[in-house]
Amino acid sequence: MKKTLLVCALALISSWSYSQSRYFTKNGKVHFDCTSPSSPENIIGINDKVSSVIDASTGALEFAILMKAFSFEKALMQEHFNENYVESDKFPKATFKGTVSNMNIVNLSKDGSYPVKVIGMMTLHGVSKEITSGGNITVKGGSIVAANSDFKLVLADYGVTVPSLVKDKVASEAKISIVFSYYTAMWDMQFYFPR
Repeated sequence: MKKTLLVCALALISSWSYSQSRYFTKNGKVHFDCTSPSSPENIIGINDKVSSVIDASTGALEFAILMKAFSFEKALMQEHFNENYVESDKFPKATFKGTVSNMNIVNLSKDGSYPVKVIGMMTLHGVSKEITSGGNITVKGGSIVAANSDFKLVLADYGVTVPSLVKDKVASEAKISIVFSYYTAMWDMQFYFPR
């Protein structure tokens, strides 16, 4: 009996220390801007229901975006975005799976903001492409509390076509900003990214 309790306690401690290197959010924010210089109105989408996990021990980073969770200033923009551009019913999620390549510079014992480089595969509209981006990881109280990055995606690279009628109003590149506020949890990454 004592041996069984000891094994269970060791498994729990091992699981706890493993989870302590992982930081999660289900409320990350993604902002994109496809406004062209000649557009009479801003083409901006905001999504605050983005799931993400980062592993401080390996630098592994993932996030998943529900495309229908983007909100726009005008309902018609949202309709065009979901039906004509990203085809949300057919491709409900955009995902990123990659690594913070210089995770070794992030010092969990020293509060501050650390400039990082992220490399990985972005999947959008059923197309996967490797991207590289700069960003920052914020450490406070021995934990990763936030991460952010700004990058651009060329719409044509992901098979997103802009009708010729509005080509001059929609930028060919989307400016993307992401902000994640992380916390630690005992739950496994599968909870956030079911296979």
